[in-house]
Amino acid sequence: MDMVVTLHACDTATDYALYKAIKWNAKVILSVPCCQHEVNSQIQCDDLKSVLKYGLLKERISALLTDGMRANILEENGYDTQILEFIDMEHTPKNILIRGVKKEKRMEPARQVKADSKHLAQYLNVEQTLQKLLQQ
Repeated sequence: MDMVVTLHACDTATDYALYKAIKWNAKVILSVPCCQHEVNSQIQCDDLKSVLKYGLLKERISALLTDGMRANILEENGYDTQILEFIDMEHTPKNILIRGVKKEKRMEPARQVKADSKHLAQYLNVEQTLQKLLQQ
């Protein structure tokens, strides 16, 4: 598989698509996530509770954290990863593109990235589908 593209895959469907792309060793992954509910339903953090009590802010923070965690997981699995805006905000608020390009040389997963990802998940009390799939 050379390229995997997902466009507005809702909630954990993005995680399943990213999982397949990683397992297929896709050279390029282009993913535009949508409706990130999983982390929103789990997130609990005493340090952030004064902000998370506002539903709209909790939803937006959760969506950004979800995609940041996904990007880190791609890095852990040998991808140079970027998060980009792919279209102007006036057209859609769902304009984040996660782009992963497989590194030429397969290197050992970045230990610090993996440690940071694990720490963040524990700090926020979340367990993301993509991480669970990759641990099987």
